Amino acid sequence: MSPTIDVVIPTYRPDEHFREVLQKLMRQSRPPRQILLINTEKEMFDEKLLEGLNDAEPASCICDARPEIRVVHIRKMEFDHGGTRHMAAKMLDGDMILFMTQDAMPENSHLIECLLRPFEDPQVCVSYARQLPGKDCTLLESYTRSFNYPAQSRVKTAKDLDELGIKTAFCSNVCAMYRRSAYEEYGGFERHTIFNEDMIFAGKLILAGKAVAYCADAEVIHSHNYSGRTQFHRNFDLGVSQAEHPEIFAAASSEREGVRLIQKTAGYLLKKRKPWFLVPLIWQSGCKYLGYRLGKNFRRLPAGIVRACSLNKDYWNIPHGR
Repeated sequence: MSPTIDVVIPTYRPDEHFREVLQKLMRQSRPPRQILLINTEKEMFDEKLLEGLNDAEPASCICDARPEIRVVHIRKMEFDHGGTRHMAAKMLDGDMILFMTQDAMPENSHLIECLLRPFEDPQVCVSYARQLPGKDCTLLESYTRSFNYPAQSRVKTAKDLDELGIKTAFCSNVCAMYRRSAYEEYGGFERHTIFNEDMIFAGKLILAGKAVAYCADAEVIHSHNYSGRTQFHRNFDLGVSQAEHPEIFAAASSEREGVRLIQKTAGYLLKKRKPWFLVPLIWQSGCKYLGYRLGKNFRRLPAGIVRACSLNKDYWNIPHGR
């Protein structure tokens, strides 16, 4: 019997681009049973985006039933990276839960089908997709996509910690499918986390002897041309998440992987004979590292500085141990 698949997508001010995401999900060769949208701020959601979607013809005869689209609205102050997704998971009962972001565009109609394949191995509890650069992606961001999401699939376990380090637990809820039974057994996502809920949970799985699958043939188009300032704020939150979960991140250093990315990118730029891109590389890398180090040491900083450095300012409305 084929496993049932539910999709969860947090949304905020979705637009026509997101409507296309939904259209592609509904035309998958292995369609989901339902798509649950957890939308932040009802006033920002245009119901017209959903009009006519249920009238679309399915892409294949694998499943005659069209996915049901449900929308649950929350307030901005209620949103939490881990808690909101966990709330959504508790509202569903499918065998598999596919978490996506609203800007992750399926590259083709085989995304879900490909994400399912690694689960033939009973040790695999999550599989995540390859992220391809968008048409407007900068050269630096394009290379970062290929560095973090290579063309080769891989199943990762604790045996890979010495080789891969922090990348062993790398996983992205931009597009990641979870085995529900494992999600529940290992407690699901953290209920209150600033960032990184996917890697925190994947780290739990790795330490418990389970496996995380990177599925390179499952592809979504997803990239951002972040400024140095935004990189600083994002990496501050990344550092905070790691500082708050030493049980996951103490075993492997992120700095080593960051240095490797800089070295590989610099080599790529020189090979392409575009050395002038080294300037933005150094700038952005410096912003990332400074944000990350401050985030790792957030408990030593005044509360006002912490809030100013953080991208997710609502997270600090709840007191934290300092």
